[in-house]
Amino acid sequence: MAFDTQLMAELELLAKFPRSSLHQGLKIHSSADQSILAAAERLFEKGVIDRPDGGYLTDLGHDLLSHIDQVHGALK
Repeated sequence: MAFDTQLMAELELLAKFPRSSLHQGLKIHSSADQSILAAAERLFEKGVIDRPDGGYLTDLGHDLLSHIDQVHGALK
């Protein structure tokens, strides 16, 4: 299993979402780096976030964020 640059960009963007409330999300500005905009679009297409420019995490997104936190905690 390889972690290519696109997957890493998606994981990094997902990790930036707030954890303190289900009612908080992210708005990615149109002038953001192209790799961030593309990562957001892919996460939206995969059903992880509810808008192609950020928005809120879906249920799947919340589950994935929890797993990212577990992996990060175990490896740091």
